[in-house]
Amino acid sequence: MVKKMVKKKTEVKSKKKEEKDKISIKLKKQDIKKNISINPGKEFVWTSKLSVHEEKIDNQHKRLFEYINKLIKAEESFASLALVREIMGFFESYVKENFSYEENYMKKINFPGLEEHKEMHRSFVKFYINYEKELKLAFSSKAPVSGKIKELVDKARKFLGEWLVNHIGIEDHRYAEFAASKQKKENKGKAKNTKFDMASIKSEIEAELKGGKIEPHEAEIKEQRAPALHVIQNMNEKDTRFVKERVKTGVPGFDDLFSLGIPKGCSVLVAGGAGSGKTIFCLQTLINKANEGKKCYYMSFEESEDRLIEHMEEFGWNPKELIKKGKLKLQRMNPFDITRNVDALLAKQKGELLIDIDPVIMPTDFKPDFVAIDSLTAIASAFTGKEDSYRIYIEQLFRFFEKLGSTNLLITETEQIPKIFSQTGVEEFLADGVIVFYNFKRGDVREKGIEVLKMRGENHQKKIVAVTISDNGITVYPEQEVFSEI
Repeated sequence: MVKKMVKKKTEVKSKKKEEKDKISIKLKKQDIKKNISINPGKEFVWTSKLSVHEEKIDNQHKRLFEYINKLIKAEESFASLALVREIMGFFESYVKENFSYEENYMKKINFPGLEEHKEMHRSFVKFYINYEKELKLAFSSKAPVSGKIKELVDKARKFLGEWLVNHIGIEDHRYAEFAASKQKKENKGKAKNTKFDMASIKSEIEAELKGGKIEPHEAEIKEQRAPALHVIQNMNEKDTRFVKERVKTGVPGFDDLFSLGIPKGCSVLVAGGAGSGKTIFCLQTLINKANEGKKCYYMSFEESEDRLIEHMEEFGWNPKELIKKGKLKLQRMNPFDITRNVDALLAKQKGELLIDIDPVIMPTDFKPDFVAIDSLTAIASAFTGKEDSYRIYIEQLFRFFEKLGSTNLLITETEQIPKIFSQTGVEEFLADGVIVFYNFKRGDVREKGIEVLKMRGENHQKKIVAVTISDNGITVYPEQEVFSEI
């Protein structure tokens, strides 16, 4: 009888606690909604009430705020394919960066609702995968693609807004409150057997993530995408014995197309049609390397130094400061000056291949680590009717760069969807690598793509992936294949 009374008392107590928790959650939800309205057109504002009191997670949540506000501010005319690509890139990075860290954090503090929280994260992953499928279906449909793109932008805005209110505003605060309660108990000395040090927890999680372990959500994405993935070929032992030092461009997403990076000291063709992003890619790479303290030299046969500076400043870069520091040098040259010099020397030496001249005039006091030439096509046009002279010149140019030891990006103009990647074919044969920019047109929408066609001594992805140009420059999406067929 006594046992039954105790049991009943416990059940009543448990029920009251459950009801109290429900009321607390309901009140909190109302309070959160007052602070982060999801009314159309109204931007979200971060407040201290949304903090989970863990710096890294709060910063990731603030990034989500910024992103949603960007979608809210986007006008109907801004509902472009580039924006949808950016949305998908954000979804993927958010899953990998936020969920991995957050779940490890909950595990470290022994949060009892971890599995339930993981399930919510899986629902986000499912939405993202379905979102990607919808975009692919839009390109397989005969209907105008632009209409579907507008729908996808609206769908992302709504989903992220609701996720912010219901998940970040409410669900994430469950583990925040649990951590605060646990910390409070430890401070009072009631948790003698529990070590709870926030700083050490953060360090442990970051160390584990840096270990290269694939997190469950990343594995889930790869599994669902498996039929469409092109896996990077594995290097065998023979290939890795004499591995050169690799360099990174710093262009978001581009370096992920390689297993290691671009071999240092190689010459790479950057081919593509007008407006495809070649010049921006080269300038962005040189800006990134100059900011790392490398000496970078940009030789233009078309645009002036002032126009190039203006072009870079439009992307929020600071070329003047790098020029002042001696890390970046821009120079405009006349391709016909090269032609005259080559003609004179060839006549003097009776057409011998090894002409005694540097193919480009480099500053005597500036030995660059990185060089960009814009463009080989402009040089070739100055050799019109003198194809043999041009071939000799190009061979000399590649030999010159090999001797210089710099890493070089050589722009060539092609059709929007190129089948040949240089003026004569000699260039792509002599080059160590070929990077191709594409500018597809599908119905009423244009799509930019990028491909690493060739890179000697380095394994790379064998597919054409999406690329966008925004106010910050170029972004490559290595997991997003373009939907147009060549």
